[in-house]
Amino acid sequence: MKKIVLAFFFLVTSLMFSQIVSPVKWKGEIKELKEGEYQANYTATIAEPWHLYSKDLSPDSGIPTEITFEENKNLELIGKIKEVGKLKEVYSEVFETNLKYYSKKVVYTQKFKLKENKKTKISANFYYQVCNDEQCLAPESEIVELNIVPKEKEPKKIDDKDKKGDKDSVIISSDIKKEIQHDSLKGDTLQNAVVLDSATKKEDKKALIISSIDIEKPIKNCGEKESSQSERNYLKLFILGFLGGIIALLTPCVFPMIPLTISYFTKSNNKKSALIYAFLILVIFTLLSVPFHLFESVNSDIFNQISTNIWLNVFFFVVFIFFALSFFGYYEITLPSWVLNKSDKASDATSFVGLFFMALTLVVVSFSCTGPILGSVLAGALSTTGGAWQLTYALLGFGLSWGIVFGFFALFPHYLADLPKSGGWMTTFKVVLGFLELALALKFLSKADLVAKTNFIYREIFIGIWILVFAALAMYLFGLIKFPHDDKNGKIGITRKLIGFLVLCFSGYLIWGIFPSETVRLKSLSGILPPAHLSIYKSSEESCPLGLSCVHNYEDALKLSKELEKPILLDFTGYGCENCRKMEEFVWSEPDVYKLLSEQYVIASLYVDDKEELPKSEQVIVTLKNGKKRKLKTIGDKWSVFQKENFNSNSQPQYVIINSNQEVVNYPISGVKSKEEFLQFLECGTEN
Repeated sequence: MKKIVLAFFFLVTSLMFSQIVSPVKWKGEIKELKEGEYQANYTATIAEPWHLYSKDLSPDSGIPTEITFEENKNLELIGKIKEVGKLKEVYSEVFETNLKYYSKKVVYTQKFKLKENKKTKISANFYYQVCNDEQCLAPESEIVELNIVPKEKEPKKIDDKDKKGDKDSVIISSDIKKEIQHDSLKGDTLQNAVVLDSATKKEDKKALIISSIDIEKPIKNCGEKESSQSERNYLKLFILGFLGGIIALLTPCVFPMIPLTISYFTKSNNKKSALIYAFLILVIFTLLSVPFHLFESVNSDIFNQISTNIWLNVFFFVVFIFFALSFFGYYEITLPSWVLNKSDKASDATSFVGLFFMALTLVVVSFSCTGPILGSVLAGALSTTGGAWQLTYALLGFGLSWGIVFGFFALFPHYLADLPKSGGWMTTFKVVLGFLELALALKFLSKADLVAKTNFIYREIFIGIWILVFAALAMYLFGLIKFPHDDKNGKIGITRKLIGFLVLCFSGYLIWGIFPSETVRLKSLSGILPPAHLSIYKSSEESCPLGLSCVHNYEDALKLSKELEKPILLDFTGYGCENCRKMEEFVWSEPDVYKLLSEQYVIASLYVDDKEELPKSEQVIVTLKNGKKRKLKTIGDKWSVFQKENFNSNSQPQYVIINSNQEVVNYPISGVKSKEEFLQFLECGTEN
């Protein structure tokens, strides 16, 4: 957590700059010291104007470079890893200590010996951060693999000069020695050094990059090559954020802030300041997405990993319950007084800085009510596949709604008199939000349950809990349930009764989904409810959508394809993928689509967010097309890399049809499609 906070502190401005994808290049070499003993040299070449933090940097002042070696029974490390280069120290007023870093080049050396005289691999993982004078990039991880090939030769005679050498000396190449000019360098270049770049490729035990797969040149070009759906997704999330912002404006924490913040503009009557104030509200909300842009540069599927993290979803569940109880009036959530006082004091200034802090005060003070709503918007964006830009568009919509409203009253404060006064209606609205928070909390717990494969929140149990929540909400709206802040003798208006009746109807609609059925019910809630196959009426062994026959391994699907002489439908999906559930329950369930899937295809449902660890023999390091290496630890890692490297996508759902020769039959499709589009896609595949 400390590393994440420190990284964010350094990186918060980087959205304003174009990013260098990889300012550090790594190269490794092995040098033989004497028979059985070697030294690994890892050279980091750093592009200007970036610098790399030292491994001896204080953790309280930044992120030090960390080097770890993968365990190998034939290797015995000698001493600790050493750092060789021109070390620079600069005092930081922010951290009140010296920052230690290297520019241009630094070498890390590690001595070791082989227990057995045979070919051995040494794998080092470097975790590091690079910065310049204006910004830092998100921490990165780089794996460098080197092979040691011992030679059969006579024992080397060690002369007296070698015997007198310093046991802590390091051997590096003369060109590197010349470049970094470090006093601690000793020794000279040895002959026959094995040099391997970190991008050196090798064959993995089970190849994930298949040369015969080419999505640009399918066997038959029936259908159309898909263009990006980003613009449609961006618009959808922008609207979602805008609506969330409008709802948040009606909460008890925000609504009373309108007359307080507008009073400033009533006195000043400065229209330019009003417009700047509205713009700054928009900017502050949008800046909340900055750290996610930085994390996105670390790994292409980082958002999938975040949104399907088991403990993060459990955390969201607890937080939403916590907010719900606050909305019910059992306690108040407030930020520390010093935070409010600092921002409020700064807002007294009449300059641009003063306007900024006045906008910041508005956002900070209203957080106790906007937090849950904003959290719902962000959680919805995180579960999508567009990454940080979708978060930005959602927050842009949220901030725009606030900017428009507060900007309007800043320009025309006399319209303030027409607003309804806060009172009992606002307390009711807050309690209604509390019930909605309870309902949303269960969604996060259900996702954690699916990813962990504990499967204790069956679809019918989820629906049953929702029935109780919305029935209780209806009883509250009818006045049968009271909370601490409610008026005990207050009258129930016709509007409140009408809303209560609609909520009661929705609760009754949910009852339809708890009874056994051959068809999928409550399709309108697909993606929110657990998948249809996770039912108390079905076998716990069923793990395929709608009771279809499927496999969860590409190799098994390929074998079946050859045996049954059927094409393979690769279904890249996820436990936390809402659009995947919509496709399965709205489209796959259609009789003609279901018939085609069950009779004509071998279905391979590959879950990219499966957190189950791979067998140790399959936890290999693979070289990606961009030259970087990645270690596969979980089943989800394997299928995520498989999808990205072969089909140039990390979004789900994605559907690809291939034959038993591992050739793409027609253009892949992704996202939510209509029945007609998906049926045409399948028919095209069977015809070819």
